[in-house]
Amino acid sequence: MLSRRLPVRLAHSALCSPATARPLPARSLSAVPRSGYSGSLLTVSNDIGADGQPTGVVVLAFNRPDSLNPLTAAMGEEFTQVLGDLGQSADVRALVLTGNGRAFSAGGDLEFLRERTRTSPMDNQAIMRAFYHRFLTPLINLPVPTIAAINGHAVGAGLCVALACDLRLASTKAKMGLNFVRIGLTPGMGGSFTLPIIAGPQAAARLILTGDLVAASEAAALGLVLRQVEHDHLMAESMALARRIASASPVAVRQTVKTLRMRFHDGAFERALQREADTQAICYGSADMAEGLDAIAQKRDPVFAGR
Repeated sequence: MLSRRLPVRLAHSALCSPATARPLPARSLSAVPRSGYSGSLLTVSNDIGADGQPTGVVVLAFNRPDSLNPLTAAMGEEFTQVLGDLGQSADVRALVLTGNGRAFSAGGDLEFLRERTRTSPMDNQAIMRAFYHRFLTPLINLPVPTIAAINGHAVGAGLCVALACDLRLASTKAKMGLNFVRIGLTPGMGGSFTLPIIAGPQAAARLILTGDLVAASEAAALGLVLRQVEHDHLMAESMALARRIASASPVAVRQTVKTLRMRFHDGAFERALQREADTQAICYGSADMAEGLDAIAQKRDPVFAGR
């Protein structure tokens, strides 16, 4: 994780084609002016245009590909640090968020969830609120537009982070869903707040109460994503959209972003997060939650007893 706040000086790593992105080291963003950036849990790359100049677009990727990029507290701390640093730079004009490997993010880390079942409800309330805020607060406070390039599975908390972005594009290989009830848990990470706004109350209720996973085509039809994109073209289209935004007036774009995100700042979002933390704390102490986690470990369907 990053140990201290550093002022951001954008590195000139090549990203004329997103596939050629060179990661920038996350622990020394200002100290490596001409090379890539790669923390243990995130990678960050600068986009360079055809003229050899930075476009103002930054690509941030979750970087635990072997385990499908689960979200952890340590990753959240690094996420907070990196976005805080990027937000201080006037050179940053748009952010593309994606996942390295074949998933965007498969959701919560199983060891973290297991630990919650051994923790008191009161402690879990505080732990979950802090966990949500490590990812959501820096994302919604970043002063530039955010685009989630959903390259594969975006499930549970992973989809919730994507829902907190301003725009979403999805690969034709992507599957998306809030599967919380399928493991004995209520929604968290702001999903119960953002999904009804984005997809409408009926579609949100169906996805949340069933835990269904949907393909990119259905996600687009429901309004979860702007559109589905052929997998091999996802990053190119995401970058094209980000570059188009980056070419607009930064003053106007930043002010418009604040306007579009006003729903996060009128108190309703914080109340929703508190409700999510409260209900998740109850579920962590249930036999249903233990069964859900056992079923995942044993690769079988859960059988919930309702207690």
